[in-house]
Amino acid sequence: MSQFDNVSVIKKSNVYFDGKCVSHTVLLADGSRKTVGVILPSTLVFNTGAPEIMEVIGGRCRVRLAGSESWNEYGAGQSFDVPGNSSFTIETLENLDYVCHFA
Repeated sequence: MSQFDNVSVIKKSNVYFDGKCVSHTVLLADGSRKTVGVILPSTLVFNTGAPEIMEVIGGRCRVRLAGSESWNEYGAGQSFDVPGNSSFTIETLENLDYVCHFA
């Protein structure tokens, strides 16, 4: 799916890590919430409350989930799951376009 139809968008952006990650919240008609954003090349640690699915739309990244020693690489068209009440380290190798789906 290349677009979301019939949504509301929160106008104020979510800016993290001194502007290295910027997203907007999208509210769907079914009540679900997503964020659509960009992460600039960097290595960042994100904490989660709810479980998330990070969908890579463009770019490449390496990800290490909390408690894991291994890194996994993801590119456009791929996604990874992050448990709730956890964290992950992401190293973006180039500008990364993503959609975060919240459970």
